[in-house]
Amino acid sequence: MASEACCKLAPVSADYDPKGKYEVIAGVNTYIVGPEDAKKGIIDVYDIFGIWPQTIQGADRLSAQSGALVLVPDFFDGSGLDMNVIPNDTEEKTKKVHEFIATKANPETNVAKILAIRKELSEKYPAIEGHWGLFGLCWGGKLTVLACGAGNEGVGRRFEASGTAHPGMLDEADAKAQTAPHILLASKDEPADKVALYKEVMGDKAEVTTYETMHHGWMGARSDLKNEENVKEYERGYKQAADFFAKHL
Repeated sequence: MASEACCKLAPVSADYDPKGKYEVIAGVNTYIVGPEDAKKGIIDVYDIFGIWPQTIQGADRLSAQSGALVLVPDFFDGSGLDMNVIPNDTEEKTKKVHEFIATKANPETNVAKILAIRKELSEKYPAIEGHWGLFGLCWGGKLTVLACGAGNEGVGRRFEASGTAHPGMLDEADAKAQTAPHILLASKDEPADKVALYKEVMGDKAEVTTYETMHHGWMGARSDLKNEENVKEYERGYKQAADFFAKHL
């Protein structure tokens, strides 16, 4: 059944006023939306471009439609990768992308930040313990699968469900290491064979859908919310993710 917040959810808009607030958690400025008495929670990891209005609107929808407390940590302190370096079709652009991934966006460093946040959330929201999920967009999706691989156990640590939209750096080894039910929402731009591997490896523990008309990034910073088709599939994607987490958390 839809929550009261879901029933009042406004249509997706290119001009958007966030519904949540910011709070520092484990040293990271974090956007938080949802009921304070929530019984489930989701850490939502943005794509490599950082916090954008489209990302926040997606977090608000994820919360309203799943009934979860949703948190978006700003690992990049307000300054994600410059969109102008994508596509990285010159040597200079490629160098900038590699430098950003090696520094601010280093996967191992940021997974450690996720785990520190998860630990603090266990103390801050004890009613949610045992009902935490992790969702990521592109780069954030890579962090999601890494965090839900080996070592995903214990109080203050475990994520009970994971997911990603338009995932980046897909790897069969990540699929084999997954320890929680996983949703993968792919665009037409991800390699179909690598997307299919998740379903093949994880079986019934994986929910895999390809949005055949959507570009990589349609649910994140590069979503075009002035485009009617993108709006429709953005809504569908966040609803599908919300239903998945509502089921598994």
